[in-house]
Amino acid sequence: MPDSSHKPKIAIGADHAGFHAKETIKKFLAAQGYEIDDVGTASEESVDYPDFARQVAERVAAGRVQFGILMCGTGIGMSMTANKVPGVRAALAHDIMTAHLAREHNDANVLTIGARVVPEEQTIAIVREFLNTSFAGGRHQRRVDKINELDKENPARNK
Repeated sequence: MPDSSHKPKIAIGADHAGFHAKETIKKFLAAQGYEIDDVGTASEESVDYPDFARQVAERVAAGRVQFGILMCGTGIGMSMTANKVPGVRAALAHDIMTAHLAREHNDANVLTIGARVVPEEQTIAIVREFLNTSFAGGRHQRRVDKINELDKENPARNK
């Protein structure tokens, strides 16, 4: 991993299903020297995942953090919610390859993981790959620009 003085600040959030995975990832990130903005949840008590996805996504979109990491049961609900926030490119990754390609090809700025789908010990490898992969640019930049244009073209999303 890069020198901690150059490490991005990361917002992290989870619902009740992703709580334990969030805590595991948080410990890993702290040990690596990342600054973490934990938006919750703080237990396995049932909560609504959109509340946490929105908080993380808005921090990323506003530039308060460089990346977001979200966990729920499947990662699907978190991804769907985060992608409603203009400027966010949330990617659901179930393995190292999808985490790598999300960053390299899509310049994803939010990673979502399904805590009931991905074994907890594999989550660290996915997070590590996501954070250590750079955006390739080139032909991929043209595609990311087209994604970003959708935010500008749809005024309803920019309220």
